[in-house]
Amino acid sequence: MRMSKQIRTGSFAVRKYPAWTLVIFLSLAAVFLVPGGAAKRLAPGVASGVAPGVAQDPATTTAAARNAALIAATQEVLKETSELRQLSIIRAVQSSTQSRAEIERAMVKNLDDEITPADMHASEVTLRKLGLAPPDFQYRAFMIRLLTEQVAGYYEPKTRQFYLADWIDIDGQRPIMAHELTHALQDQHFNLRRFDHWPKGDSDAELAAHALIEGDATLTMGLYVASNPLRALTFLKSMGAMSIATEELEKAPRALRETLLFTYQEGMNWTRELYKQGGWALVSEAYTTLPQSTEQVLHADKYLAHEAPVKVSLPDVTNLLNGGGQKSEVRGQRSEIRGQRWAAPSSLMAPVSWKKLASDVNGEWGFYLILDQFLKSPEESHRAAAGWAGDRTAVYESTKGEVLYVSLSTWDTEKDAREFFDAYVKRTQLRYPGARPVLSQGSPGLQTFRTIEGITAIDLSGSRILIIEGLPDEQKTVALLKALRQGN
Repeated sequence: MRMSKQIRTGSFAVRKYPAWTLVIFLSLAAVFLVPGGAAKRLAPGVASGVAPGVAQDPATTTAAARNAALIAATQEVLKETSELRQLSIIRAVQSSTQSRAEIERAMVKNLDDEITPADMHASEVTLRKLGLAPPDFQYRAFMIRLLTEQVAGYYEPKTRQFYLADWIDIDGQRPIMAHELTHALQDQHFNLRRFDHWPKGDSDAELAAHALIEGDATLTMGLYVASNPLRALTFLKSMGAMSIATEELEKAPRALRETLLFTYQEGMNWTRELYKQGGWALVSEAYTTLPQSTEQVLHADKYLAHEAPVKVSLPDVTNLLNGGGQKSEVRGQRSEIRGQRWAAPSSLMAPVSWKKLASDVNGEWGFYLILDQFLKSPEESHRAAAGWAGDRTAVYESTKGEVLYVSLSTWDTEKDAREFFDAYVKRTQLRYPGARPVLSQGSPGLQTFRTIEGITAIDLSGSRILIIEGLPDEQKTVALLKALRQGN
């Protein structure tokens, strides 16, 4: 049973990023736990890439000596991390340094292995359509630039090896090693390879799973630093000696930047709550009982209460757009639309061809980002997205380059649905300056606007919200709304 957001006790999804685990410099400060459970910000980042030419530790000036020092440090940090995290060492972890060029080659290979050109195109189109990225945004090129700038070290489940950038001071970067070697322990006990190829269609659940992995490692890193105050000072000194490059991070579309941040920051907050409730045993159990949504990560009480998201089914309207027929169906715990065969209205006949690019789940986090990109009021946007119960979205592209975004969502209560509806209407007016209301048809649950990118319709019915954004004319929008409303 789902609980209303009014009685909670706890506090687009962007397409997935490469499945290998990186420690990257985010706008998140490194958060280290101190005795008593308080949090203290001690450094400007979890880790950072630095410009070539940073002075090396005099004791490890040669590659051989440096690798020997890294191997010794790996064994030492792995042993202590194992004790802190309460995960035994099943096998030794191999480690070595990599140059900037080697790291970039490995990163590009993993990026291309994990994300197909079609998926990258779908990501670009979706981000642009929702106003989350500029019109000329190129996903692959940007991610390569960002990660090349930020990579400091990573654990690779495929080779079961830990790699540290060869320009990083080893002693000063032991917290990074603790973070990445936690991933090695996770891999030995919970098999991180199973997250490499997440089934398509639910990026929200995938992001939640990555929040578990990164949150666990960030929490362990905090405990590692807190166990010896000198480590924090050494880490700070090492960070201060680096020339931190952040240009690409600062230019990153907010949705991408904050989603990368989400896995560390919100993941750590969520993991820490599990740790408080049931120690490391409960955190380890989460690898079997994975969080099912970003809602469960943002509200740990929902995870602990096993409050599963509602599965929403959105029909593929490609045939309808191109003149055919499909079924419409939404399944939820409290509401559903029983589908009927669609007779394609003649008004939907068009001299262009449409194809579906992607189908996914936005989740609470995705809807928050979509709203706050324009509302610019995190409190308001979080409140409006917090009543999320489930959704399904799809993106279509025509041969003329038109993009159609369709979203069907269900909410915990009718009040929650109305709150999101009002916020999305406001977001639409801010997203498209000069948007003109049309097609209201006297319905208080329907708001429709003509924008520079076509018609945007937001349809509220009980606890369900249907959004259609991007059809070129009013007649086609009316026909599609009628088709999707069938069975109400």
